[in-house]
Amino acid sequence: MNMISLCMIVKNEEANLERCLQGIAGSMDEIIIVDTGSTDRTKEIALRFTDKVYDFTWINDFSAARNYSISKASYEFILILDSDEFTQSIDIEEIRRLTRENPKKVGRLLRINEYARKAVQYRYKERVNRLFSKKYYDYKGIIHEQITYIAQKNGIESDEIQGKEDETYLIPMTVHHSGYEGDLESRRKKTERNISLLKLAHEQTPDDPYILYQLGKSYYMEEDYAGACDYFGQALYFDLDPRLEYVQDLVESYGYSLVNSEQYSTAMQLLNIYNEFAHSADFIFLIGLILMNNGSFQEAIEEFQKAGAMIEAKMEGVNGYLAFYNIGVIYECLGDIEKARSNYMKCGDYEMAIVRLNNI
Repeated sequence: MNMISLCMIVKNEEANLERCLQGIAGSMDEIIIVDTGSTDRTKEIALRFTDKVYDFTWINDFSAARNYSISKASYEFILILDSDEFTQSIDIEEIRRLTRENPKKVGRLLRINEYARKAVQYRYKERVNRLFSKKYYDYKGIIHEQITYIAQKNGIESDEIQGKEDETYLIPMTVHHSGYEGDLESRRKKTERNISLLKLAHEQTPDDPYILYQLGKSYYMEEDYAGACDYFGQALYFDLDPRLEYVQDLVESYGYSLVNSEQYSTAMQLLNIYNEFAHSADFIFLIGLILMNNGSFQEAIEEFQKAGAMIEAKMEGVNGYLAFYNIGVIYECLGDIEKARSNYMKCGDYEMAIVRLNNI
């Protein structure tokens, strides 16, 4: 039976750590907690769940801390969690079976991000790389660290694993992530730290588009959309593989940054890469928004209809009520109240659609 060690790095996480560990402790064979300088009750809480709590002097390098935690693990297979990730479901016996079948691959759990922006609730699903054999992988990157092959052990070039299907597999585990929650001020405190480390990483590796992408995401998180556009735009100058999930998110985040900063005509340039991303309901929905903001209403309706007919989406609603809501808005603006009403009624209990129905 493949044993699994949970490895976590923490600092001042007394508000989250107990809830995180309560959801996962019963499924793990071992828990490793590495503290990077807490001044609250974090270590006290950790010691309730494991006696393997270690101190690590913070050196502005997340990978160094991750790899230190892995070095303390007794077992080959490593599961990584952050303290703001709370397990909703897990089938540990199936996960053990999958590690036996995929010893050299990386397991990907399902992470659900829920957060509010300007009183609007969002729910976003993504797969993240979190389960692997320490014989074959460790971490690289001082921030937004990536799981990489251990080149010296495997006789191959070190390579980041960013959602490549032939190197990963899905595991039956779902976590809720609260890291994107909070008001703008609290998010800015977090992103300012990240931005300083990312800029340092960019100086060290100026030709790494992933670092530019993460810089863009940091500015996006603090709602500096012009700054986000700058870094996303730089990343898109590189020859990127559209199959990689971070590249898909890069394109979509760039599009939303352009829309949010009212650069509507520039956003139309994303039509040039339509075919590469047309499989994604999230991208199709974005194109609908871009066309809508450029006054191409009939074309926008067609794109929203395409998105609404697709089965899977990362952002909740883009292949359903959000698509129909925007179609309704367009028809209402065009004066076709019956078609507007028809589409608002397809939105179910979506509050903004209910408001529009009550007003027409």
